[in-house]
Amino acid sequence: MNAFAVAMDALFADVNLGLDATWYPAGGAPQPIRVIRKAPDEVTSFRSAQILSETTLVDARVSEMANPRPGDGISIGTENFTIQGEPKRDRDRLIWTVELVPA
Repeated sequence: MNAFAVAMDALFADVNLGLDATWYPAGGAPQPIRVIRKAPDEVTSFRSAQILSETTLVDARVSEMANPRPGDGISIGTENFTIQGEPKRDRDRLIWTVELVPA
């Protein structure tokens, strides 16, 4: 295992960063995962206007979440979400970033 993978595992295990979640793949059994939740503001341009909107993103380890797809579900605590859009992997292919919308 490379040093970056070891560092990522430590970050996801950290109680201040990582959260317990459940992934509900379409047609599969629910799987426990750890996620790091992010909520950056996103600026979208439309003609001459700029629209500021909140987003909900999570990072999840590829080792726990093999093939997330749009439409899969994720629950974090009492909140339920649906994956929107195509998940993206990092350069080292260790972490998925997925955009979530409330279910």
